[in-house]
Amino acid sequence: MPIQTKTIMSRSFLIIILFLSLSQNIIGEKLFVTEKRTVVYQPDTTEFIKRYKELDKYYSDKRLGSFVENGKTYFRLFAPSAESVRLCTFEKPEDKKCKEFFMLKDNDGVWEAELEGELYGLFYGYKVYNKGEDFSNTNKPICVDPYSKAVATKTTYLNPRRSIVVKDLPYDWQGTSWLQFDWRDLIIYEMHVRDMTAHKSSGVKNRGTYQGLIEKGKKGGIDYIKTLGVNAVEILPAQEFGYCEIPYRDSIEGKFNTWNPYERNHWGYMTGVFFAPASYYSERWNNFRWNEWIGKEGKQTTDFKDMVKAFHKEGIAVIMDVVYNHLSEYEVGNLKQIDKEYYFRLDSKGNYISQSWCGNDLKTERPMVRRLIVESILHWMKEYKVDGFRFDLSTLIDWKTIEEIRQRALQINPNVILIGEAWGGGGYSPDGFSKKGYAAWNDQIRNGIKGENPFNGLGWIFGEWFNNNSVKRIKSYVNGTLVRDTLGLFQKKEHSINYLESHDGYTLGDFIRIGSREVNPESKIKNVDKHVKLTPLQTKLNKLGALFILTAQGIPMIHAGQEFARSKVIPHRIRVNDPERGRMDHNSYNKDNETNYINYKHFETNKELFDYYKGLIELRKKYEAFSRSGYDNISFLEHPLSKFGLAYSINYGGEVFIVLLNADKNMELEFPLPDGKWEILVDKNNAGIKPLRDAENVIKVESTTGIVIRKKN
Repeated sequence: MPIQTKTIMSRSFLIIILFLSLSQNIIGEKLFVTEKRTVVYQPDTTEFIKRYKELDKYYSDKRLGSFVENGKTYFRLFAPSAESVRLCTFEKPEDKKCKEFFMLKDNDGVWEAELEGELYGLFYGYKVYNKGEDFSNTNKPICVDPYSKAVATKTTYLNPRRSIVVKDLPYDWQGTSWLQFDWRDLIIYEMHVRDMTAHKSSGVKNRGTYQGLIEKGKKGGIDYIKTLGVNAVEILPAQEFGYCEIPYRDSIEGKFNTWNPYERNHWGYMTGVFFAPASYYSERWNNFRWNEWIGKEGKQTTDFKDMVKAFHKEGIAVIMDVVYNHLSEYEVGNLKQIDKEYYFRLDSKGNYISQSWCGNDLKTERPMVRRLIVESILHWMKEYKVDGFRFDLSTLIDWKTIEEIRQRALQINPNVILIGEAWGGGGYSPDGFSKKGYAAWNDQIRNGIKGENPFNGLGWIFGEWFNNNSVKRIKSYVNGTLVRDTLGLFQKKEHSINYLESHDGYTLGDFIRIGSREVNPESKIKNVDKHVKLTPLQTKLNKLGALFILTAQGIPMIHAGQEFARSKVIPHRIRVNDPERGRMDHNSYNKDNETNYINYKHFETNKELFDYYKGLIELRKKYEAFSRSGYDNISFLEHPLSKFGLAYSINYGGEVFIVLLNADKNMELEFPLPDGKWEILVDKNNAGIKPLRDAENVIKVESTTGIVIRKKN
């Protein structure tokens, strides 16, 4: 590496400062100017590797972050590699100048300062100086406190933040708390807080916010979710995150933005502060505005609690999608500037490792990174009554941390919901998470039933076998994709999150539109309302997928809008010059516009499909056979004329059901029925718990449809 000349404070003057600080009790006193000199700093790879490994020895049990005790306000930051840290306080987050105070470092790597008074509402941050840096440089970025309970953020691509000293005020939970669901009973609805009410068709006053989501008597939001019948919502990341990306056609640190003309990170998978609710969902604006400070009032903490309480009152659990595998990539003023060597996985030259493909992977195996993650989880459980967590790219989190999260979380809520997205960095380990007591997204079902892609990788509902899919695998999916099937992944069926659609990729509705060959993915859609309306074939394919997912053992998950075949069409009328405008989008992470907003007019257009999902959910909730049956309670019958014809009976708790599935795209199939009297609860048109008609002897199942029958007692 080239020799770098840096201006730093000499060791002798550092010693003098520390001596004076101790003798004059200067913690919390204003910084005074010292002399400086220039030295030559030559990075050494061997020295770096040794130092990097030795950082594991640092650990502290001290309370971190900002807090008030005995009339004083304390500030503590763990940064063992730092050589100097200054506390910076602001009256307002937009203030360009701050008051600076020296902090002292203990033997365990914790820097501390104390100020007189109960300074609730004070804005603050840290200037952190590491080896080789100029200690007199006053233009250092202000680093956010990683233990901040609330922050103010400026909406620019560097996402500058100011931590807020938060007072823990009593909150009236009105008798609500965690919902103690047996995992087998869960029906999960994955959703984005803003998208559920941002569209004007939602009828919501405070559109796109925590508060808007729980407005009663509206077409969109919580009433809509309750009507559908799910009992858990999984919200896309709502920890404070980086809202913006690099300006289009511009660069930072060698990264040139050629991919995102919107310059936005809408979904939230760039977490900046693990303890703070995202202020993005507390602001009342219809359109995102640049260069504004948001979250200054700190009301996001109460708004988030109001949201959780409202869902709990409706019997709906709240699961948070959390990102602990990497940190917000482009912003300046977080753990990267606090202590890069301690908090991140680095190569032998000190460069970030990026197995997450997001620029900087957290070194979760470090003791204090593990503590940060675990205490963050416990904070959301204790302070916000959150029922569970879905861990993004969870194979990048070390197993010891995974185990400690579960052990500590179970002590608070024995029924806490823990879900892994069991891949990342080239690894895929749902079986590993199942052994640790976690559920995991079941990609086998997603790819086997729907298909891997709508172009040349169609799945079972289309009457095709994708890759190594087979009848044997379909049976395995029905049973919960258990390891005892040799093809399976899970120790328990309730560890299998069965899904066909998530925030990633095409919606199931668009996947089917393309896979059915009725919509050209390259076409520019001018009339979205007309495009959304399902054809008879698309309706059948959507219903067959829904029927499979909601009758199979395991935990079903549907993504917001899947129940009416939502289409993500990039609007023609947008300010951004997007060459894909008018097309269906398969990666809408950056769009705070109608591409992502739930349009409730389209729900009305395809209400038949919504009612089908609603009926299947009602069926699953009433009859435990579809969620609690053991392996030996289920028997299969393969159709002799088609490998896409399959029936299975469930005998559980004195109830007997038969599910008949015909994914053959070419022929109607007949299935003989066992002796007895049977009633049809689900057919190609309707689903629910009310009998549609009786069935005896033989039942015909139209191509690309399914039927559920119940034996009369």
